[in-house]
Amino acid sequence: MISGKNNRFIKEITRLMSSPKERKQRGLFVAEGIRLCRDAVDSGAKIANFLYTAEAAIKYEQDFEKITSAADNGCEVSSEIFNRISDTGTPQGFMCIIRSELSTKMKKIKEGKKYLALENIQDPTNLGTILRTAEALGSGGVILSSDCCDIFSPKVVRGSMGAVFRLPFMLVGSLTEFVYEMNKRGICTYASTPHEAENMDNVDFSDGGIILVGNEGNGLKEETINACMKRIKIEMKGKAESLNASAAAAILLYRFSL
Repeated sequence: MISGKNNRFIKEITRLMSSPKERKQRGLFVAEGIRLCRDAVDSGAKIANFLYTAEAAIKYEQDFEKITSAADNGCEVSSEIFNRISDTGTPQGFMCIIRSELSTKMKKIKEGKKYLALENIQDPTNLGTILRTAEALGSGGVILSSDCCDIFSPKVVRGSMGAVFRLPFMLVGSLTEFVYEMNKRGICTYASTPHEAENMDNVDFSDGGIILVGNEGNGLKEETINACMKRIKIEMKGKAESLNASAAAAILLYRFSL
């Protein structure tokens, strides 16, 4: 059992929790909590290490056995240490270290399918919620620009409610260049913007394509909007000028899925 805060393994996990660079270099990320650890196993995620407290192993006996059998390694830690490294307000005593290089990454965009693309989304909670919604509404996958927050941050993983294990995704350097490439292939790209745009309810999405949603405060970059084939908007009936990025994505994805 690990009970010392200066343990090298515990320090490594702390760095994984806080550093996108560390997660990228090591090809690992953290999923915490009974629900997420169970989802990781059920989704076929590759679990490098499983950390647990003795209390949690007893309380969640069946899940403990299931996760232990799926993990490459298991390690008991003291409740004090677990609480110290936990990213949640009420730790449940289960934590999985997962191999990100084996996650569901998209190789290519297919014609006729429906995708969501995100540009410069900065709030991890927003990104996690968007991933969860995209999976629930049957999106073919999510494309993320390189300036989005890290898809494997603890808050994104938690907010996605396991969608990060299952939803195909693709990372691109420039969303503008990606849009031009899709246009050449005849895949329709839709910029979501309130300016000089068509009401989404009047658009025929039956041929699929890609809807783009931008930064929480500034929306899509002007050059990205200009690159898209079409501009669409959510018709606002109240006095609010805009919607939260995750709320806007949910409404657009629902309309897109019909």
